[in-house]
Amino acid sequence: MKIEILELIDGAKKAKGLTVIIDVFRAFTLEAYLFAQGAEKIYPIGQIEEAFDLKRQHPDWLLFGERGGAIVPGCDYGNSPSAIADMEFTGRTIIHTTSAGTQGIINAKGASEIITGSLTNARAVADYIRKMNPESVSLVAMGNSGIRRANEDVLCAEYIKSILQDEPIDVAKAAAALRTNGGEHFFDENRQHIYPKADFYYSTKIDIFPFVIKIGTDSEERYIAAVQNIVK
Repeated sequence: MKIEILELIDGAKKAKGLTVIIDVFRAFTLEAYLFAQGAEKIYPIGQIEEAFDLKRQHPDWLLFGERGGAIVPGCDYGNSPSAIADMEFTGRTIIHTTSAGTQGIINAKGASEIITGSLTNARAVADYIRKMNPESVSLVAMGNSGIRRANEDVLCAEYIKSILQDEPIDVAKAAAALRTNGGEHFFDENRQHIYPKADFYYSTKIDIFPFVIKIGTDSEERYIAAVQNIVK
C-alpha cells in the first residue's frame, strides 16, 4: 500500500486512490459530532452562494456555514462542535460549507474514493483503509483556509499513517501540545465568539467515534456525506 501525505487545496488536487480529506479544527470534527447526534446526511458545499441556494430549495435543511472561522450571516450555525454538543439532529439533513474541509472534497477530482478524517475518528479511518486495502492512499491535511499548513491536520495524517504501518505514535501527547502549537486561537479571550475554548477539547478527543464519513454523490451529482460504522 502506497501512503502519501499531501497538504492544502493543492494537495487535494494531487490526491489519488482512496483519499482522506482531513480537517481537525473544525469541519470534519463537527461533522462527526453531527452524525453521532443523529444527522442523516450532510451536503459539503464549496461555494457559499450554492449553499444558500440549496437552503432556499430545502428550507427544512440546516445550514452550517463558516468563513474566516466565523459563522456566515444568514446561516443557522457556524462551524463549532461545542455549540451543538447537546443538540438532537436525528433524521436531519445538513448543508455544510467551510473555507478548508469542504474545499478539499470539491478539489479531490482524482480520488477513486473520498472519506473525511479528524482525530475523533482517526483509528476508524485507518481500520476502513485496511479493510478496503487499496493500492494507493492519499492523506490530505487541509490546513488553514486550504492555503497554510495546520499542525493538527498534519498530526492526524501522521497518526493514521502510523496505524497503517503498525507503528502508532503518541497522538494524545501531541494533540495536547497543539494548545500552544496550532490551537492558540481557541485560548485568545478576544476571539471566543469565533473560536470557543471548548472547541479545542472537542476537536482533540482521540478515536471516540467508530465510524467513517464517506463522500458520494446524489441523483443531481452533488457531493453528499453519510456514515459507515466500522466492524473490525
